[in-house]
Amino acid sequence: MKTAFISGITGQDGSYLAELLLNKGYKVFGLRRRTAIPNYENIDHIKNQIEFISGDLLDLSSLIEAIKISQPDEVYNLAAQSFVADSWLQPIFTGKVTALGVTNMLEAVRKVKPDARFYQASSSEMFGKVVETPQSEKTPFYPRSPYGVAKVYGHWITVNYRESFDMYACSGILFNHESPRRGHEFVTRKITDAVAKIALGLQNELRLGNFDAKRDWGFAGDYVKAMWLMLQQDRPGDYVIATGETHTVKEFVEIAFGHVGLDWKEYVVQDPKFMRPAEVDLLLGDPSKAKEKLGWQPEVSFEQLVQMMVENDLKRLGKGL
Repeated sequence: MKTAFISGITGQDGSYLAELLLNKGYKVFGLRRRTAIPNYENIDHIKNQIEFISGDLLDLSSLIEAIKISQPDEVYNLAAQSFVADSWLQPIFTGKVTALGVTNMLEAVRKVKPDARFYQASSSEMFGKVVETPQSEKTPFYPRSPYGVAKVYGHWITVNYRESFDMYACSGILFNHESPRRGHEFVTRKITDAVAKIALGLQNELRLGNFDAKRDWGFAGDYVKAMWLMLQQDRPGDYVIATGETHTVKEFVEIAFGHVGLDWKEYVVQDPKFMRPAEVDLLLGDPSKAKEKLGWQPEVSFEQLVQMMVENDLKRLGKGL
């Protein structure tokens, strides 16, 4: 039986990854922050199958102890301060957790279980003000937020540990991936939650920032399969995980409102306060390497993803009425 250790296990990606690994017969350990009030909503249905270990990305000693206890074959570092908008409000904290936290995790693995295979959650936000389209593993980074900058550090420190210590360490450069488990602070979930509330008569309008921002959106359940596949290869490497399609926020809104038979123009208001200080206008990934070497393909379409999220929020809110 293989053993996996996941930081960020209660988040969107962590929950789908835990499901995947449990279904494959893994023993799964999850890192639980000591100071946080645990929110098990995403993993409530599998919580009893997971062994939790208290620790924090900012506390190396706790990570060393966690690796000693779990003795993992695979380590998935998914934890981060991952809300881009908040990274301008908390740039120092974002840097500590999203950048230096990666170093702490790598160092814990190197000291205790150097033969473990390590996955780092990199991000398309590293490309930022893109210098070429589409973006591949060879595209230079130009981050446009403290979050993006921190992710670049986390990415390169992973490469550095791989090359310096001969560790099996990979980075998945994941483009935007969403699901019904996405946090409410993210624009996609903000939209589907609002659509459901408006359809049920619980809300009158939806305020958004840049309608024209373009993203390569996929389903998180598809993307965690790519994470696992990366750690099953003979040699470690970095991979762009994306759909290869781009859609605007406006398109997302149109499909979401259309799913409940409403005209989005009657309910959506553009609000300058939701504009980013430095916007990332176009993100479009080239997943050719992942398709060729990992045999990975996204299965859920953009339209299916939006409708899935709206349906989930309708069901959730309908139950509560």
